[in-house]
Amino acid sequence: MKNTNKETITRLNILLSDYHIYYQKLRNFHWNITGPHFFELHTKFEELYEEAKLKVDEIAERILTLRGEPFSNYSAYLNHSNIKESETTLTDNQKVSAILQDHEIILNQLKKVIEKAEDAKDDGTLDITGTYVGELEKTSWMLNAWNQRN
Repeated sequence: MKNTNKETITRLNILLSDYHIYYQKLRNFHWNITGPHFFELHTKFEELYEEAKLKVDEIAERILTLRGEPFSNYSAYLNHSNIKESETTLTDNQKVSAILQDHEIILNQLKKVIEKAEDAKDDGTLDITGTYVGELEKTSWMLNAWNQRN
């Protein structure tokens, strides 16, 4: 592992942890959604957790590419994630609000990764994280619009 990548790898492992807890929270919400918005939110939560699952793999592979070791245990994810688990009994709007809060947390962590990747002139990490930021901002805008109408 090159010394210039060490801090990027550390930040990527936190991002990996964030995405793992976010992924599981989305599964929780997908499994436990009820009520009048069941069909649209059940489908949306599945779409979001499938996207998160891909990002988990990409982040872990990026850490390996940088000659680091990705976290691979839930205990590590829980210890390093900025995202906390949620109850299953939240309302539709509370679930969407929780996801929007998680997006802010992930966006904040992405900025930290980007800062270190810029310092290390790590174009590969910058490419991946820049794409994530744009996708997450768009998804947040859409979820916020849904939450305002319901």
